[in-house]
Amino acid sequence: MTTDTNSQAQTGNDIYERVTNQIIAAIEVGAGEYRMPWHHDGSAITTPVNIASRKAYRGVNILSLWAAAQASGYAAGIWGTYRQWQELGAQVRKGERGHLIVFWKISDRNGEAERQDGDADQDAAARRLFARGYTVFNCAQVDGYTPPEMPVLPEVERIAHAERFCAALGIDIRHGGSQACYIPSKDCVQMPEFACFRDAVAYYAVLLHECGHASGAKHRLDRDLSGRFGSAAYAMEECTVELLSAMICADLNLSVEPRPDHARYIASWLEVLRSDKRAIFTAASKAQEIADWMNARQANAHRHEVRGAA
Repeated sequence: MTTDTNSQAQTGNDIYERVTNQIIAAIEVGAGEYRMPWHHDGSAITTPVNIASRKAYRGVNILSLWAAAQASGYAAGIWGTYRQWQELGAQVRKGERGHLIVFWKISDRNGEAERQDGDADQDAAARRLFARGYTVFNCAQVDGYTPPEMPVLPEVERIAHAERFCAALGIDIRHGGSQACYIPSKDCVQMPEFACFRDAVAYYAVLLHECGHASGAKHRLDRDLSGRFGSAAYAMEECTVELLSAMICADLNLSVEPRPDHARYIASWLEVLRSDKRAIFTAASKAQEIADWMNARQANAHRHEVRGAA
């Protein structure tokens, strides 16, 4: 399908169902190898970016486009609508199928604005959100466009960046024992010793996951962390921080690999997604909120460094 479907006339519920079904299908395909749609190779073009605005997609759209890229084997995360590719002088090839993403129309006293992070969770009084579906095509589906070559930082630099990133979060990180976890009563992240991990990338992927849980403390983002294993609340908190870890690892150019110990979560994730078509939107929205909080901490740490050097 190559017609210009810049804005699809679909109801919000239809969009929720279509996006959720796409993600469920991606999870089911990879379940045998524990490969989820948010696992990626950490390359510099992992994060999906819009070709026209040059801005990264956000929230559930990241997950939707990761799933699409994984299913179709796209090497680059560069996307645009049919019209956006045309305006660049490129042409979507005949017979190519587009991929659904979600934008939100926000109506309030000041008129309408549009956002694309799939975040319907931040609703407030005097504001209404309307979901609209858009179809986008990957750069691999068009003629007349060549993706730019992206520089690859040496792994030692990427690891050093990850170390600085985690240190700037201001979370108490302790080492010892055999399990990685966040301990709410002590407000600390407990990690096995660095040498217990396959490599530094695996260590930081797990550390970011646990720091994701720590972000939910009352004095941080104040999420409900009381869910017990097996409950829908527990499953969605795990899904949220898995997405968060994948988002930040993509920013840091670190790969996120399947972990067999996640096998126990897959069935519960699928159960929640099948029973609530908005669940993955909520999880992705919360993951984006955590990512924004973590990135804001980097800016704060940088300001402190500048003041300290003055």
